Amino acid sequence: MSTPDQAGAAGSVGHVETQRVVLFTQDGPLMLQSGETLGPVEVAYETYGTLNDDASNAVFICHALTGDAHAAGHHGDATRPGWWDTLIGPGKPVDTDRVFVICANLLGGCQGTTGPSSIDPATGTPYGLRFPIFTISDLVTVHRALLRHLGVQRLMAAIGGSVGGMQVLQWALDHPEDLHAGVMVCATGRLSAQNIAFSAVAREAILRDPDFGGGDYYDSPRRPDMGLSLARMIAHITYLSEESMRHKFGRRIQDADEPRHNFGVDFQVESYLQYQGESFLKRFDANSYLYLTRVMDYFDPFADPVAAVERLKHVRTRFLVLSFDTDWRFDTAHSREVVRTLQASRVPVTFREIESPWGHDSFLLMVPEYHRTVAAFLSRMEQEAVNGARHAPTPGEDDAA
Repeated sequence: MSTPDQAGAAGSVGHVETQRVVLFTQDGPLMLQSGETLGPVEVAYETYGTLNDDASNAVFICHALTGDAHAAGHHGDATRPGWWDTLIGPGKPVDTDRVFVICANLLGGCQGTTGPSSIDPATGTPYGLRFPIFTISDLVTVHRALLRHLGVQRLMAAIGGSVGGMQVLQWALDHPEDLHAGVMVCATGRLSAQNIAFSAVAREAILRDPDFGGGDYYDSPRRPDMGLSLARMIAHITYLSEESMRHKFGRRIQDADEPRHNFGVDFQVESYLQYQGESFLKRFDANSYLYLTRVMDYFDPFADPVAAVERLKHVRTRFLVLSFDTDWRFDTAHSREVVRTLQASRVPVTFREIESPWGHDSFLLMVPEYHRTVAAFLSRMEQEAVNGARHAPTPGEDDAA
């Protein structure tokens, strides 16, 4: 929950607190798509803004792979805002003066929501790799339960970047009555072989760490820090474009007038990646990384074309799909494939490719055209929600580039 009277800089939701709630219990467990059950399931979440009387102004934020519930505002230090603070707040594209924003940590995560590092009630020890396998649909099920807890039956919009955008798409397919609008940014309908390959190498770095211990490292003095930091370094390369790396680092030498010509850290880009890997250890769990990257690998909601067409007949969610021209993790072809599939079933969709030099990470940054596009789309969706619009527009009303 946010405290407006403690807001810092203009446009900030101010000081916020992460809340927790148990949504499923051992007696009333979560039924996973695999058929396995899980309980208890606790969820960490934050909210910003005020829910209106008819609960029609709720917007759900679906975070990316290593994100968490802390999307906006700060926890006491205004210089360390939430991960999407550029987008969420008073007067920002997701305007908390007008909408009620909810962001929750993913199932399987390690920032307050039940995951592999949580205690298994059957053993009294952390689950580790005994945590059940789950899917994007299971993530949606948990977050729908949170909405019911908060008194929200239907969302004005769900917004997600990267794997968050995948969750938005799955949500609209599984529960078309839930979403008036969906915003997918830097997302995909399925990972390419190259995407899967990068994740596979990152997971191998963790699994081959001698301190991994089969996933049971929580009570050990040593954890698979080397593997997890390498996984983060590998992934981070894919989040930046070549242009942004050239701009930030070039071939500049780090802390030396001349290269040492050995195998230490000579170049600034090496130092940067090393820092990213080491800082990641303070906030993420290796087992969560394994599970969440595997969830992404298996996401393929349109794998069966016939079944996909049948499901899409029921979708009335209005989509905004955004890509960035320098994103090579999920390049524009990924977004266009989603758009074509939606259009083929006459699902209303607007598509934009945004110019940005910053690659996949652009969705987290202040890119003016990107922010203007999101703000304009949400303004339209808010007006429709106020007017009680619940039907899809005439096909062709929206545009796709």
